[in-house]
Amino acid sequence: MNQRIVIKEVEPKAYEAMFAFEKYLSRTKLTAIEKHLIKIRASQINGCAYCINMHTKEARELGETEQRIYALSAWRDTPYFTEKERAILALTEEVTLIHQKVSEKTYQQAARLLDEVSLAQVIMSIIGINAWNRIAISTHLMPPLE
Repeated sequence: MNQRIVIKEVEPKAYEAMFAFEKYLSRTKLTAIEKHLIKIRASQINGCAYCINMHTKEARELGETEQRIYALSAWRDTPYFTEKERAILALTEEVTLIHQKVSEKTYQQAARLLDEVSLAQVIMSIIGINAWNRIAISTHLMPPLE
């Protein structure tokens, strides 16, 4: 697959805006692991190889285990994730697959386990990685060979 347009070079102001959003997300009260669970799971759903590669490496550097990373696509069938992480992952899946709607059950579970600020920050984090996935996928951004 050949790389397409490099938006960062053609429209640097667009990337500046995206990085400003990332800066906001970096200051939220979500843990670094929660942020990476969101990023990895949404990227898996969207099939974004570039982002899966980047965020699994970053998660490992933060101390995330191989076992949890490998099981992330089947998180419902494992005991590895906390109730809060499960609510975040369920919301991540439904917001990422927005055309199927966010169920009241999923939303209420997340609202029960997260305060309003955290819930808003989770939703914004999901939106952020979905935007990055769409940039990477539409431009054929490839992970580096190592």
